Amino acid sequence: MTGNRGKVMRKGKKSFMKVFNRRAKYDYYLLEKFEAGIVLTGAEVKSVRENKIKLAESFVRLREDGAYLVNAHISPYRYARNQSYQPTRSRRLLLHKKQILSLMKKMEGRGLALVPYSCYLKRNKIKLGIALARGKKKWDKREAVKKRDLKREAERELRAYES
Repeated sequence: MTGNRGKVMRKGKKSFMKVFNRRAKYDYYLLEKFEAGIVLTGAEVKSVRENKIKLAESFVRLREDGAYLVNAHISPYRYARNQSYQPTRSRRLLLHKKQILSLMKKMEGRGLALVPYSCYLKRNKIKLGIALARGKKKWDKREAVKKRDLKREAERELRAYES
């Protein structure tokens, strides 16, 4: 599977998954990266292990009682009872109190946001990669697209030259 959902790869008997938020690098400058655990129900864990998570429009909100992942969509697990399941509910992130206070201080009045950029397995635990980020302006995004297109064109010409 590719695209927004990520990849499930097998290396020997072990399998590992990693889901990327492609919009994060396009919309933001990622300044500082952190790793956080995430509190999920059993059915949500199984769904995330099948790459049924979308981080495209999600963000992290800091409160006095902790950090929360807001608006991340985890599809319902097909073998579980899902009568009252909310796919985009807020989920608590596991960070140390010192980390939360430090992040609050860094974000205070600077126009920064906390953005999830990946979700992956680490020692059989589901981890969320979050980044302290500054939003890009419209011209910055256009510049990034222009650079990407020039790089792709140069690689294409190099391959044509080699063969």
